[in-house]
Amino acid sequence: MDPVCQPELVIFDCDGVLIDSQAIQCQIDARELTSLGFPVTPSELAQAFIGRTTRDVIDHVEGMLGRALPDSFEADRDQLVELAYRSELRAIAGVAEVLEEIGVPFCVASNATMQRLRYVLGLTGLLPHFEGRLFGVDLVSRPKPAPDLFLLAARTMNIASDRCLVIEDSETGVRAGVAAGMSVLGFHGGGHCYPGYETRLMEAGAMRAFSDMRALPSLLQAL
Repeated sequence: MDPVCQPELVIFDCDGVLIDSQAIQCQIDARELTSLGFPVTPSELAQAFIGRTTRDVIDHVEGMLGRALPDSFEADRDQLVELAYRSELRAIAGVAEVLEEIGVPFCVASNATMQRLRYVLGLTGLLPHFEGRLFGVDLVSRPKPAPDLFLLAARTMNIASDRCLVIEDSETGVRAGVAAGMSVLGFHGGGHCYPGYETRLMEAGAMRAFSDMRALPSLLQAL
């Protein structure tokens, strides 16, 4: 994207960008995996797997353990996460106001499934902002870091890839946006982020990083 041109579409990731969910997931995953003989901390999971799928985590752990996790692990884990979400999940501070203010068409493209996207956005009151503009991992054959989700979103919204701006909180997502030929802003304001997190986003290809979602309108104006 020409840096002097305004984007015609903003594509938001969901977890860690619209909703502050990643820290909740890491806490539960760390507890459950530790109980199954794979000691790990929430911070270690955040550093290794933010932006990756639960299947990626399972494959890694099973490879390290040399044995399979229980068949019910993923379903049980998802149920625990859902229960925690009901009492703990919040939208990222300021995001609802920003969606009203930015003045650019936007959508969400996530490695979560369509069903889960609707659920978590509904819990946080953000779903009405995205009705008809949700793109989940079950709509494509390859998850991020492949560019498929972002390309699908751009194609469906009838916007050229080089006129799209992606907002991502993970190296995986940043790389997917870059691979799609889009500009990317790295967001590091979620509860899972740690000092220096923004450096990883920049090294992955983000053109800039920011930690307060309320700064997004001014960042868009500065492009």
